[in-house]
Amino acid sequence: MNKKPSLDWDRSSEAPVLQVSGSWTLEQRKPELNDVWRQAGRLPEQVAVQVKVEAWDSSLLALLRRLQRLAAEQNISLTLLGLPDGVERLLQMAASPSTQAKEDEPPQYGWVARVGLAAQAATLALAHACTFIGEVVQAVGRLLAGKARMRRVDFWMALQQCGPGALPIVALIASLIGLILAFVGAAQLQAFGAQLYIANMVAIGMTREMGALMTAVIMAGRTGAAYAAELGSMQANEEIDALKTFGFPPLEFLVLPRLLALLVSMPILTVFADALGVFGGFVIGSGLFDISAAQYINQSLAMLTLTDFLIGLFKSLVFAVLIGLIGCYYGISCGRNAQAVGQATTNAVVSIIVALVVSDALITLICTQLGI
Repeated sequence: MNKKPSLDWDRSSEAPVLQVSGSWTLEQRKPELNDVWRQAGRLPEQVAVQVKVEAWDSSLLALLRRLQRLAAEQNISLTLLGLPDGVERLLQMAASPSTQAKEDEPPQYGWVARVGLAAQAATLALAHACTFIGEVVQAVGRLLAGKARMRRVDFWMALQQCGPGALPIVALIASLIGLILAFVGAAQLQAFGAQLYIANMVAIGMTREMGALMTAVIMAGRTGAAYAAELGSMQANEEIDALKTFGFPPLEFLVLPRLLALLVSMPILTVFADALGVFGGFVIGSGLFDISAAQYINQSLAMLTLTDFLIGLFKSLVFAVLIGLIGCYYGISCGRNAQAVGQATTNAVVSIIVALVVSDALITLICTQLGI
């Protein structure tokens, strides 16, 4: 049977020796160290601790550490004798100051080095993006050949998310854009008595530019961010690695359904936004400037051409590709922690909006140069 832990002073020698004996384990009731330490009275500069224990665990380590702290407070040199195997090493580890891992300070580069590093990072990012686009094109080719491993249920779920689920917000924003275009244009046209041309301005502005662009911006914040967050979470949880392990190509299994859903839903949402934008302009024209419904509709139809309508649809398809590719790219290339998922989502939305504005400007410039 293990003896109870004992802590006593041995004064048989010239210098007092603190005897630690018995079984120093957690389940044993232990003597109070502070009381025993005070019993010694005034202690010399050198104090020895003799350890003769039958069994020990972390309780012994805690006792010895407290003894070391008490001795240090009184400027007493403590000598530990008879330590069991491993205790001395553990005490050294406990006594060493805990050092937190400090991040290395970033090196200070000159402007030439910074330009070179930025160019290198841009080149690497461009190479990864081109590789991703090439793999997506190959996946689309396999889909057209009927060899892609894409589940139809994933496509219908993605279509429901970015199609009917987006109708309320698209309807609200498109109506307000039509109202704003009509009101701002009418304030200028009224000076010339040409309020009737509100219909022309709203119809052209919505079908060629604002309908497709505002729908794309809405889908960038709603669907593009969702794609980046979903795929980023899957990457962080190693679900994409699991798909690769089981032989499922991630691009065909995850990216293709989302990209196809956007290609189907974006033109429909754009037509819906065009109609509601024209209706918003009609509300302003008929409500504030006494333009009859027949006049407004006839003026809008006389101004619009099939070319204007098709240009808006073409832009919506380009925007759908940009939203799907950029959102999925940032999700697939996301890091493996929560912070990386948030960063990927933010980068995806910002990159999509920049790409939308640049592509819209390029398409408009090309159409202007071609006279269409």
